[in-house]
Amino acid sequence: MQSLLLGIDGGGTHCRGRLTDSAGRMLAEATGGPANVWSQYDAAITAIESVIDTLFQQAGLAADARDRTLLVAGLAGANVASVHTRLQSWQPRCQGRYLFTDVEIACAGAHDGAPGAVLIVGTGSQGAAWDGAQFTLLGGWGFALSDAGSGAILGRRARRLALLAHEAIVPASTLTKRIMALHQNSPEQMLIWSQQATPAEWGSVVPEVFAAAQQGDPHGIALLQQAAADIVQMVQPLLARSDGKLALMGGIAVPIQPWLPADIAAQLVPPQGDALSGALRLASQFSQQPA
Repeated sequence: MQSLLLGIDGGGTHCRGRLTDSAGRMLAEATGGPANVWSQYDAAITAIESVIDTLFQQAGLAADARDRTLLVAGLAGANVASVHTRLQSWQPRCQGRYLFTDVEIACAGAHDGAPGAVLIVGTGSQGAAWDGAQFTLLGGWGFALSDAGSGAILGRRARRLALLAHEAIVPASTLTKRIMALHQNSPEQMLIWSQQATPAEWGSVVPEVFAAAQQGDPHGIALLQQAAADIVQMVQPLLARSDGKLALMGGIAVPIQPWLPADIAAQLVPPQGDALSGALRLASQFSQQPA
């Protein structure tokens, strides 16, 4: 029997999976919880395995179908060497397992395997350029050190600004008042929340920021201008490494584009496929290799 192909896209907000037959016909698709193997390794593996279980259940396949399944997983945080080493002990039941970062499978999907670059701007951020032979990765070093232009960084800036406004250090706005209300208008409650907040939770106010900016809120506008500047800083070296072909992907990619400088926005190309299509394209290539 021919191999089944399974793609996993594990990000900081959620994990997505897609199962197809060898011809690319979709059998099932599912979404689960956050799957960043750097920030929450055990929870990420649990989320991934739950999505895999759901896919096979939805497809109505017996357990032994996994033995003819080629799995390609692109995981946020897999660029960290120690995490990549730890992942070698993760051996889900399958015919073959191939691990990439989420940005690498996104790049494969965005340009259908051709040279090009991507910048993922979701909960976190990371860039990759593919020259036809190897990937160059930029960023992706986590919420504390990196993630320029991401939802988590934007959300943290928004909360910091809300706190400044609450203490009358800067003028308040509708946006800052809404954010403080999420924490009972209490700096102490915000502090307690911040000690345990995940990157996805920091990014939870991003829709509020975009909505406020569209309504002319000065703080919302300033926050998006700053996020756009961060993205430009990442985009420029990626464009230099990719013959000028770059796609923005992730949850912030579409809403942030009107805030980018016109010369940068003009150089962006629409992605031909998503990260899951990239994972499945790679899985298809592996399935055609000699045993």
